[in-house]
Amino acid sequence: MDVEFTARQVKISKTLKSSAVEGIERIAISLGKVTSAALIFKAERHLQVVEITLQSKNHSIAAKGESPSQEIALRDALAHAEHQAHRFRDKMRTSKRLPKVAPTAETRGPRKSGRPGVEIAAEVEKPPVVRSPGKQLKAAITVHSFPGRPKVVEPHLLSAAEALAIRPMTVEEAVKEAEFRDKDLLVFRNSAGELFVLHRRRDGKMELVEVP
Repeated sequence: MDVEFTARQVKISKTLKSSAVEGIERIAISLGKVTSAALIFKAERHLQVVEITLQSKNHSIAAKGESPSQEIALRDALAHAEHQAHRFRDKMRTSKRLPKVAPTAETRGPRKSGRPGVEIAAEVEKPPVVRSPGKQLKAAITVHSFPGRPKVVEPHLLSAAEALAIRPMTVEEAVKEAEFRDKDLLVFRNSAGELFVLHRRRDGKMELVEVP
């Protein structure tokens, strides 16, 4: 597997390169075959920044690490990328374990007869009609069946230290921060001191809540 390294105003030692390759090979075990891998090492003010982009056959990962040390920044970026790979692996395993639903008359559609061009509509079972004995009712009463109780989903607890942003940021910066660090919840303030909560909904979209 070829790994592309890019250095911007910094130098990358052989030790860092070998550590990066070992980490990517470890991530590939969970993610599957990695078709391309790119790492960018750069410096922003007093911080060393490492950005990782991985592309597999079915999924792509973007992770980022920041620290005064290049070694720690690389380790954080690899940890974030590995966490995303584990989530993707668990999601794929869960989807494979779900039982297949047998097709009903509504989903099967019309069935074909022996003669060409002739289709027979699928029979749809009608709900039973209850009538009072000995009396002639003007209107029929349809009996509906209700589904069972839904399963209770255990809440996901998140410590406040992981969800709080240290520095003020704009909404765009908060969204990028949540994507790079793979966070489902981020509490931050803007330059005016206003408090916001950014969280990921069940459909995968990010939602912004302004705290009064």
